[in-house]
Order: sequence, then structure tokens, then C-alpha cells
Amino acid sequence: MSPRRSRVLLAGLLAATLCSPALAQQKAAPAAPAAPAPAPAAPQPGTITPSHLALAKEVMLSSGIARSFDSILPAFGEQIKQAAVTRPELTKDLNEVIDKMQPELELQKQRIIDIASRIYATKLTEAELREIATFFRSPSGKRYVETQPQVLDEMVQAMQTWTQEVSEYMMVRVRAEMGKRGHQLQ
Repeated sequence: MSPRRSRVLLAGLLAATLCSPALAQQKAAPAAPAAPAPAPAAPQPGTITPSHLALAKEVMLSSGIARSFDSILPAFGEQIKQAAVTRPELTKDLNEVIDKMQPELELQKQRIIDIASRIYATKLTEAELREIATFFRSPSGKRYVETQPQVLDEMVQAMQTWTQEVSEYMMVRVRAEMGKRGHQLQ
């Protein structure tokens, strides 16, 4: 997998966590002076109903997270092809084998979708998932998912710039402060 794809996947998971639809709804809603309600208890293991799991799967799929899985499998095939680049006589057969494996790989993708759905179901109540699913069905939710790839690309670029700037700033400041204490840092 290319470093860019890895960063995009990591940023996607980070953004999915940090930029949740619930947070987007909170930003759009006017502030109410009411005291915060206690968070609903997370479902206990073994209490996940089929409808709860179905909602979790809907949220996982409609959130766009499954797109991450779509890019991982072809990347594995590309890695295998790259490793065989010194043996061009294998190219035709290798392409055919990888193409023939697509149904198997689709089953593997469905397996991680099921795993991710179960994770959602263990972390969110059925009522919470219902609200989130409603958001993703709304025009705003659909637009949110549609814009995620561009948002994430820009976030990754911004994070790289920010990381470099803060790293340099911190080093300059630490050197200055250590200099005041009689220590020279390189």
C-alpha cells in the first residue's frame, strides 16, 4: 500500500471518529442551556439483537467507511505485482490469478464489514445508531459522506504542514529555554 493511501486510510478513520455525524449535528444545532444528559450505557456483550446489528451495518456502510476497505484489497494486488516486476513473464498469469480471486476477496471485504458492524454495535446503542442512520439518510448526511474523500485529503495535507511547523516551533522554543538554563542543544 502506498504511503499516501495509508495516510488517507488513517485520516479517514481519524476523521470518522473526530467528525462524527453527531458532532456535525451538534455544530448545526443552536446551543441549549440544558444540562448534558448522561450518556446511554453501551450495549453489553451478548445483548446485540439482529436489528441492532443491522443498524450498525447500515451506519458503517452509509458513513463511507467501507470505501477504505475497497481501496485496501486492490493495493494488496498491486504490492504482489510490484514484487514480481523483475519477472515480466509472470505478469499475464499473475493478473489472471488476481482477477480470478475477486469473488474470494469480496468475501474477505464482507467479513471486515461484518466485524466493523459488530464493533459499532458494541459501542453504540440501537437508539444512537438509529439517530446516526437517520442523519446519513438525510441530504446533509449524504453530502457529508460525499465530501469526505476531499476533506480527508485536505486534512492530511494540513496535518503534515501543521506537524512540521509545530515540530520546528517546539525545537526552537526548547533550545531557547534550555539556552537560558545554560544548556546548548543541537
